[in-house]
Amino acid sequence: MAKSQATFMKKQLEKTRQKKKEEKELRKQERQQNSTGGSLESMLAYVNEFGEIVSTPPDHVKPPVVE
Repeated sequence: MAKSQATFMKKQLEKTRQKKKEEKELRKQERQQNSTGGSLESMLAYVNEFGEIVSTPPDHVKPPVVE
C-alpha cells in the first residue's frame, strides 16, 4: 500500500508541474504577441542644449565654446 501511495503522489506532483509549465508558456506567448516592441531606437533619449530630455536626436552638434 505504501508503494502505490508514493507513486500516486509522484504522479500528482508531476501533473501539477506540467500544468504550471504550460500556463507559464501561455503567458509568455501572450506577452510576446501583445508587446509594443522594444527596439533600441524607441528606448533612446537625447539631451538638448537646454538640458531637457527629448526623443529626437539633435539636428546639429555645436562645439562647446571655450574662453
